Amino acid sequence: MNVLLVVLAFWLPGLVFGAAIRLRGWLLAAAAPILTFGIVSLGVPVLGGLGIRWNTLDVAVWTLVLSAAGFGLAFLVRRFTARRHPDWADAAAAPARSLRAHLLIGAGVFAGSLVGVVTFLRGTHGLDQVQQGWDAPFHGNLVRWIAEHGDARPSTVGTIANLPNQTDYFYPDTYHALLALVFDKAGLAMMPTLNMAALTVILCVPIGVAAMCHVWRMPPIAVGAAAAVSASFTNFPYDSLWRGPLWPYVAGVALIPAMLALARLLLEPRGIAGPVAIGVGVAGLIGLHTSVAFVVVVYFLLILLAVLVRFERIDWRRSAPSLGATIALAVVCGLPLALPSLYNAGGVTSASWSSEATVSGGLGETLTFSPMADFPLWWIGVPAFIGVIFLVRHRRMLWMVAAYVVFGGLFAATVSLETPLIHTLTGVFYNDHYRIGALVPLAGAVAFGEFTDTACRWFARKAGARLPNVSATTLTAVGVVVLLVLVGGLSRGGYVGRNAARLQYGYGGGPTVSDAERAAFSWLATRVKPGERVMNGKADGSVWMYALDGVQPVEWTFYGAEGDTPAGYLGVYLDDIDRFPRVRELLTDLKVRYVFVGNGLVTPDQKNGPGLRDLSANPEFKVVFRNPGATVYEIEGQQGVVSSGAAPASGTGR
Repeated sequence: MNVLLVVLAFWLPGLVFGAAIRLRGWLLAAAAPILTFGIVSLGVPVLGGLGIRWNTLDVAVWTLVLSAAGFGLAFLVRRFTARRHPDWADAAAAPARSLRAHLLIGAGVFAGSLVGVVTFLRGTHGLDQVQQGWDAPFHGNLVRWIAEHGDARPSTVGTIANLPNQTDYFYPDTYHALLALVFDKAGLAMMPTLNMAALTVILCVPIGVAAMCHVWRMPPIAVGAAAAVSASFTNFPYDSLWRGPLWPYVAGVALIPAMLALARLLLEPRGIAGPVAIGVGVAGLIGLHTSVAFVVVVYFLLILLAVLVRFERIDWRRSAPSLGATIALAVVCGLPLALPSLYNAGGVTSASWSSEATVSGGLGETLTFSPMADFPLWWIGVPAFIGVIFLVRHRRMLWMVAAYVVFGGLFAATVSLETPLIHTLTGVFYNDHYRIGALVPLAGAVAFGEFTDTACRWFARKAGARLPNVSATTLTAVGVVVLLVLVGGLSRGGYVGRNAARLQYGYGGGPTVSDAERAAFSWLATRVKPGERVMNGKADGSVWMYALDGVQPVEWTFYGAEGDTPAGYLGVYLDDIDRFPRVRELLTDLKVRYVFVGNGLVTPDQKNGPGLRDLSANPEFKVVFRNPGATVYEIEGQQGVVSSGAAPASGTGR
């Protein structure tokens, strides 16, 4: 049950803050996680700059301070508005719904959440399994580093990227800073922390979609259906959970519906709730992954366009103060967090992935809401495409249709074409088809909801002509059940099996980290002393040893250290310890007594440095632990290394 701490961490701070600024109902429930990440994003530089340790108690106090300030500001603005504009006081940002409508929406959220939970647990084989992808150990190392060092500022975490002295290092670590607060609490180990966080992100999707559709005036059936199907698309959220994994990016995309729900408060202002929640939310999205902020800007511009052409109504006189305050708060909260990302902007935009589809294939994947899928999601994708047509006919959420055209068109282009223009437009997403494809399913969920509502109402009208004594409500309910059974059966429970199989690509018990290698990590953890490091290779699962067992490696990432660093030099010349005195000098400086060599590799073509490939032939390296997956050597003459040499804080990349 300790994994529920992760769910609590996602929702509780945001619920407190959101309630303080007078968010209520579905909007509060959906916005809580994005507000939580915003509170964390803003707290990292503030608390770090003040020298306050990053821990649960201090972050809780920070949350209460922000909530008290938000409550006070909301109270003052509400009183001022009541005096100057009494006719604005009782405005609501969402339509009044009957209890039956709320129950229907809740059922949709529950169904979507259930699909997500079952899919994730089937695909990962539980919460204890190690994610085998390239980026996973970096995320785990970062969570533990923040938890142990009490400082979440990106400039202080360069060590785990093999860049210990690079004070301008930047990686958005809001996601990791939040998890660091619960890691190791009540016995919560690393993999349950990381995996439960990924599952919690999935849970954010159905409730976010429900709140968004609710406040933008979708019919209750459409809201419930959109929420129910929102966790059934393969590309998002599942593809980016096994590939990478892109945990922070997935979290950011999962919270976009909540941000779009908050956007309704700009058209129908309700005190300071809109400007403050959006400002804090922008900070949260930038702190999760900078590219998500660009996505939100596109959505907001499309909403503005819909307002300008009068597809959405607005009272400019009433909304102008909220719009101005929102822009100001978004800049104040977001800009200081975004500027450090320029450190690696060139590396992000220069990344390139080869095309993986023909033009017609990319278009087909977009039209069926099946980006990067080998086979279309027919039983969800086709109804969703028909739903897009219904959205246009009913002039409902046309800005979402426009977003589908923009992001769907961008995906279809980048997955099938190679041009400088496309690379420029997709540069902020690493030119990655999977990341861009993850933006398409949101429109699919909304459109499926519209299809469901329209189809059920049509069924009720046709059946009502033959059964005049049966109420329209009953016939509509029958239509919902029939459609649910039909789509659910044909898609085999919302494509649970298919999506779980995709997730299993990243949770196969290898090849990167096997149970045997984890046993070797545990063996080392009982013997390695504080300040001591373990020599390891860049290609096997040993970069996980710190995240899983707190044992600091010499090589921290699969990329490997530069050749002119101690780690890079040792990777090449370690087995020449008897020929080159510098090898032993570096080992002593880094406080290295053990060498870990694992059998699994992160990719088949990735190899450890030549200095680790034949240690058994050198008598200086004595085998002290061996199992089918790993070997640990003790280096002769290094037994007293912890009591000599450099200080424990010496780095691996000087």
